[in-house]
Amino acid sequence: MSFADKRILVTGGSRGIGFAVVRAFLDAGAHVALNGRTSHSVETAIGGLDGGDRLVAAPGDIGTVAGCEAAVRAAENALDGLDVLVNSAGIISGRLIEDSDEAVWDAHVDVNLKGTFFCCRAALPALRESTGNIVNIASDAGLMGVPGIVVYCASKGGVVNMTRAMALEVAPDVRVNCVCPGFVDTDMTRRDHIEKQDDPAAVEQWLVDYAPLKRITTPEEIAQGVLYLASHDARFITGATLAIDGGTTAGH
Repeated sequence: MSFADKRILVTGGSRGIGFAVVRAFLDAGAHVALNGRTSHSVETAIGGLDGGDRLVAAPGDIGTVAGCEAAVRAAENALDGLDVLVNSAGIISGRLIEDSDEAVWDAHVDVNLKGTFFCCRAALPALRESTGNIVNIASDAGLMGVPGIVVYCASKGGVVNMTRAMALEVAPDVRVNCVCPGFVDTDMTRRDHIEKQDDPAAVEQWLVDYAPLKRITTPEEIAQGVLYLASHDARFITGATLAIDGGTTAGH
């Protein structure tokens, strides 16, 4: 898949899945705007990539409307337009219902759902002009219920159905699709799901066993799914949800 001269904005691109997506687009020849919450996190991430003048900074807090608009504006100004928006910024906190207060709810919804919507809204004029497309990153937890992360499930379930509705509204000018990863071997997974536990090795083995394919996927595998949906090869795909989850949502 070639993205030569295509202009891409990746939110949450300073780490994890987003960082792998940025790298994959660069490898495919694209010009990429990398978003992170702060200028420091963005510059640190850019320093870890060999993007040259094809990689630019687009900082902004995706948990706020102003931050979404600032990130999109920075990308469009630096790249002279936009062909693809990848909404990868996200958070997760494992909390039981009784331990989930308003702050937990607001943090998840603000970044995972509201941020995705307002980045899309801000980018739509440029994407209509380029007949571009959007790829949202949701989760297998947006396709099925998972105890212990109810608030996260709610936010990612919203992203899944928002993708469908948005695809209908903006067609035929702009395609909108969604990737739903299972457990991915990122720093967030290790920090929030493994290292905080009393027996990290046992928890890691549980994550491996959770998927029918018996392993945790890599950020690079998710990135390849994103690139496919963003590519010309997927030109007749919109409103779709691509589960890259090792089979968890097939029936668990």
